[in-house]
Amino acid sequence: MKRVINYSAGPAGIPVEVLEQARDEMLDWNGTGCSVMEVSHRGKDYDALHMGTMDLFRELAGLGPDYNVLFCTGGASTQFLMLPMNYLGAGKEADYVVTGNWSQAAVKEAKRYGKITHPADMHLGDGMFVAIPKQGELKLNPAAEYVHYTSNNTVEGTEWHYVPDVKGKPLVCDMSSDIFSRPVDFKKFSMIYAGAQKNLGPSGVTVVAVKDDFLQKAHDDLPTMMSYKVFKEKFSMHNTPPCFSIYILNLVMKWLKKNGGLEAMGKINEQKQKLLYSAIDGSAGYFKGTANVDSRSWMNVDFKLPTPELDAKFVSDAKAAGIIQTKGYRTMGGIRLSCYNAVSLKDVETTVQFMQDFKAKNPA
Repeated sequence: MKRVINYSAGPAGIPVEVLEQARDEMLDWNGTGCSVMEVSHRGKDYDALHMGTMDLFRELAGLGPDYNVLFCTGGASTQFLMLPMNYLGAGKEADYVVTGNWSQAAVKEAKRYGKITHPADMHLGDGMFVAIPKQGELKLNPAAEYVHYTSNNTVEGTEWHYVPDVKGKPLVCDMSSDIFSRPVDFKKFSMIYAGAQKNLGPSGVTVVAVKDDFLQKAHDDLPTMMSYKVFKEKFSMHNTPPCFSIYILNLVMKWLKKNGGLEAMGKINEQKQKLLYSAIDGSAGYFKGTANVDSRSWMNVDFKLPTPELDAKFVSDAKAAGIIQTKGYRTMGGIRLSCYNAVSLKDVETTVQFMQDFKAKNPA
């Protein structure tokens, strides 16, 4: 068996220990004689897994029973429309902080349902985003029903390193690409949502955690599968949930808890990003980061080499060395190393050595 160092931005790598357990349980899960993909979602075995996964999410996030954990489908992209559909409408407004590709996509959907204002728009006007706004730069709309932001920008390689103070307004965050990568005071949020395929598991399930008082404000007269209230009332089982994705989510969170939880993972991720950015900054300009230093992402490390030809050779040579998915997003070019939780410190150390060797062999 050959395993590679996988820097895919998503679907991303999953811990080997989790994959091995899923393999071993594929034909007989929990003594049922079936795969978890084959059992009834109405049966007691799956029900225990389902409800236990909700509880485990709350435990890792440090959230109480006043937060409802929902398992939705359609990725974060469906949350872009589901959120405003539940909370906006005629005469209603919401604040969206624009810091990258995916927050722009969220705005596009939200505009269908209400007036959208921007506490900050970090777009430089040339298709680039390189920074996260500072607290003092946020100009909040007093009439906003909620304030939305994207905590990590997978395309541009920028990340919020603080939770913004929104002066008592409900705070909503798309945490798809940095959730559970380090400790965060999740209680500051009225809602968080995250597509699982970065740090939580495979694609197919989107985790939403919404506080009771915010959920109560959601509209009632909505299509069934677009209503947060229905998802709560039916425990995310109005229809058949993505059972296998939820099962892997459960295993990944157990792996995370076993290995010290968010505190321990945060320390590892801090070391990983320091190694990579030190290699970039210490290359005498050979590797050049694309994001402002104080806004750099821990999860998505973006940089460029002196020429597009060297970028392409880096990707090719890295793949030959067993380091895959290093090509930058199509609008960014260059290199992107997505260092989610399943990427180990050893993987990063191996990558830094490859970067140094590549520079020595391929002068600009």
